[in-house]
Amino acid sequence: MLDLSQFQSTGAQTCFHGRHLKPQIYAGLDGRNWRLADYVERGGYQALRKILGADGGPGLTPEQVIAEVKLSALRGRGGAGFPTGLKWSFMPRAFPGAKYLVCNSDEGEPGTCKDRDILMFNPHIVIEGMAIAAYAMGIGAGYNYIHGEIFEVYERFEAALEEARAAGFLGDKLLGSAFSFQLHAAHGFGAYICGEETALLESLEGKKGQPRFKPPFPASYGLYGKPTTINNTETFAAVPWIIRNGGQAYLEAGKPNNGGTKIYSVSGDVERPGNFEVPMGTPFPVLLEMAGGVRRGRTLKAVIPGGSSSPILPAAQMMDCTMDYDSIAKAGSMLGSGAVIVLDDSRCMVKSLLRLSYFYTHESCGQCTPCREGTGWLHRMVHRIEHGQGRLEDIDLLNSVADNIQGRTICALGDAAAMPVRAMVKHFRDEFVHHVEHKTCVVPAYV
Repeated sequence: MLDLSQFQSTGAQTCFHGRHLKPQIYAGLDGRNWRLADYVERGGYQALRKILGADGGPGLTPEQVIAEVKLSALRGRGGAGFPTGLKWSFMPRAFPGAKYLVCNSDEGEPGTCKDRDILMFNPHIVIEGMAIAAYAMGIGAGYNYIHGEIFEVYERFEAALEEARAAGFLGDKLLGSAFSFQLHAAHGFGAYICGEETALLESLEGKKGQPRFKPPFPASYGLYGKPTTINNTETFAAVPWIIRNGGQAYLEAGKPNNGGTKIYSVSGDVERPGNFEVPMGTPFPVLLEMAGGVRRGRTLKAVIPGGSSSPILPAAQMMDCTMDYDSIAKAGSMLGSGAVIVLDDSRCMVKSLLRLSYFYTHESCGQCTPCREGTGWLHRMVHRIEHGQGRLEDIDLLNSVADNIQGRTICALGDAAAMPVRAMVKHFRDEFVHHVEHKTCVVPAYV
């Protein structure tokens, strides 16, 4: 769906429209098929030409573009799953001053590696998607905020921007129309918190990346205090296909309320980890089979379905799920960014939680007391249990501390730290008890 037919990936097998593609060897930073000429040959920028009337047609009004995106049931691919067309309709088109469009490419969620591959191997699809979005909302300038630890991706996107400007797909009076759109790349600083949209805006303004209180929301007070719309990389990458083929076709490629395809980053205990693009609503066992199944023929134990911030689900629950927002939510977790972390029966849940709790302690910006103090408290308790110094009361105390973090912070990082703790204790309490009573892990060792 995102035109990844030329997608290349290291040691992974990629899927397009549910079909396996022949794996290709990663060709380095000068890899093939990402240039403007390659993208145009695959139908690139046809959607932009269509809405601007540059293909000889009548063009589309901004209202028509937003209507197609609403019809498609495209939901934000960064984690929240908010309806994209509805978000675009919040932008006050009649606002007389500057308005901004921002792409959130600050991909820092453990387990997620899709956005950087889109930008590396198909950057023009994001540029076209952003230009279409800007036209729909009457926006004249945009930024792509790229995660600070993937500098080669930033350089690739800059090169694609230069190609697009030279060809008239960006800049003043796009393709001879009255619409102008300037797009720039911004290099982040590697902080996980900058993936939160308002912390990202603070960082773009040159300030410390810390979340803002909401309201006001970015649609009314965003970058430099002006109305701003923020979407994820994969979200923008879906837009050109929707405009070329219609919102109804995109909706039918997925399922009701979950239109289109989704890229899942499958990692952990599987034979072929990598990025897989499949229709929304694909059964989890099908996705697992695409990734080669559980490694070495071992037994599936649990799955983190949407990145490290989403609650873990035991194997039996996960095998009954389809990969879409509603099904995963009904099971008690979140689809999130689509980072599927597979754990086999050799994995200790206490040790896994120790690693997760360390990450959130390290990445908390420190602005909110519940998060600043609570994440450290959680990590110290899990560390104590893992190393044979825990008490039975620590298990319930973990839940209590998590309860006092969740829902009590400015941004969702506190929730991201608390929800995995509560889910681990809920589904694998016996392992925590075993650690306390026997001062050892219930599984012999990592294999």
